[in-house]
Amino acid sequence: MVDAVLAGHSGADMQVQAGSPVDVTLAFTPAGSAVLERYRAFAAAVPKGPAQHPVWVEAWGATSSSRLVMMEISHRGAVVLMMPLEIIRRRGLTIARAIGGTHANGNFPASDPSFARNLSAELTHEIDRSIRRSDLDADLVLVERQAHEIGGHANPLAALASTESPNVALAVDLNNGFGAVLDRVGRKRRLKKHRAQTRKLEAAGGFGHREAKTEAEVEALLAAFLQQKGERFRKLGIENVFTDHQRFFEQLFKRSLAEAETPFRLHALEVGDKLRAVTGSSHLGDRVICEFSSIAEDELLQVSPGDFLSFLNIEAAADQGATVYDFSVGDEPYKRGWCDLVSTQFDVAVPLTLRGRAYAALLIAASRAKRQVKSNERLWSMVKRLRRSKAAASGATAEADD
Repeated sequence: MVDAVLAGHSGADMQVQAGSPVDVTLAFTPAGSAVLERYRAFAAAVPKGPAQHPVWVEAWGATSSSRLVMMEISHRGAVVLMMPLEIIRRRGLTIARAIGGTHANGNFPASDPSFARNLSAELTHEIDRSIRRSDLDADLVLVERQAHEIGGHANPLAALASTESPNVALAVDLNNGFGAVLDRVGRKRRLKKHRAQTRKLEAAGGFGHREAKTEAEVEALLAAFLQQKGERFRKLGIENVFTDHQRFFEQLFKRSLAEAETPFRLHALEVGDKLRAVTGSSHLGDRVICEFSSIAEDELLQVSPGDFLSFLNIEAAADQGATVYDFSVGDEPYKRGWCDLVSTQFDVAVPLTLRGRAYAALLIAASRAKRQVKSNERLWSMVKRLRRSKAAASGATAEADD
């Protein structure tokens, strides 16, 4: 991981030696319907992150006012990487970023695995140089929260890494089944707790593990999630990053119903005819990623409905053959109680203008500072207390963790 501004390299560093065998082209093209159809065909056969799934891209394009472009890399005449980006304005700059903004975690460009395996320093330099010299009307290409690998396949953009993302990602290894998970986390203690929760939920009217299978169910579960999450964010003094994207999430989960593998799914714990916890997850290959979750802060809060739903979701994922249940970015105690896999993600910031270079430097410095704060448990706890106190006193909200 390179913890430095890539823009700091001299022009000579980026040059490919004369007579080298590099044969790579890079282009940014408007992501119209024809390009998106070609992207869907390409992405179907290669590894990709959840936010690079065609359903995610198409849902965002249908509900966002952002202009979409496709970054496309070809090597020796064959397309080897396609990465949809959106053009946004931030603090007076024009930025090309991963589609989905802060909701896009574990980003991974749709790419030919053999390209990443054989990616040389020379090719990497040429890709970096091509981005910088492109005619893209932007100050900065910024792709944050990228996964280093998916399913054993390396991310070809890792060679361009500018800095490590502030938040770690936590996951559960399911390779040996749910029984092995219970053995690792303390089978006796975990099952005792689960039985106690089951008795309390039965006494409260019985419970059900629901999955949204129709558009009406998508609307119902998503509405419960937004209400629960909104209340939680208000109490924590955190900006509600879901408020402006309700239409996107509705489209994402509704469109997913029409896909053979149902890549995005909503689950809920229903107790006494009320939804007490909700999760939204992506299902790509043998990996299940919990993208978001919420709980109802009511009379059953002490029963830990979110933890109970996690138990059911992880058990179901293992039974369905998944090898990893990923809680995505963010380090929280409830995740640590399950997880045995810890990974980092990285950010790529390639400036195209002087203003983009200055902003990239600020972003990297801020990311480094966040990592230092979050790696200090005492300091991070203090920051969260101050944020809650400020919100309670003024009604203002702070920025979300990510």
